[in-house]
Amino acid sequence: MSTQTSADTATWTGFLIMAFAVVGLVGAFSTYAAQLPFDRAYARSQTLDRVVDAAHAANPAPALEALRPLLGDSADRVLSGPGTIESRAAAERSRMLADLHAESADYGLRLRVVIAAFTAAAALFGAMVLSIVRRK
Repeated sequence: MSTQTSADTATWTGFLIMAFAVVGLVGAFSTYAAQLPFDRAYARSQTLDRVVDAAHAANPAPALEALRPLLGDSADRVLSGPGTIESRAAAERSRMLADLHAESADYGLRLRVVIAAFTAAAALFGAMVLSIVRRK
């Protein structure tokens, strides 16, 4: 009888360990989501550098238009408007960094909430499993 109880306990313990491993996997996968705002800002910064370089090319108009899709919603602010292209690119870079900060804070909060929810669910699940084992 004690051998059967020992095997049951080992099985349930392994099952409980896997429940907590899921929380670890959620945390590991969240590291990919956490870097997304930075990656987008870095790509946009590189595009702004290319815009400034293209503005000083021999024939800037086609080179700047080719970069319009990469600039997305900031294309009009960077490619036209008052001031030099350098000042518009610098203003866009400042706006982009402010957006990066806000987006990073938002992602961080969401990731902490998701990890906390999965941790609580795993702990509750573990407690339920152990209560089943204790009843046997």
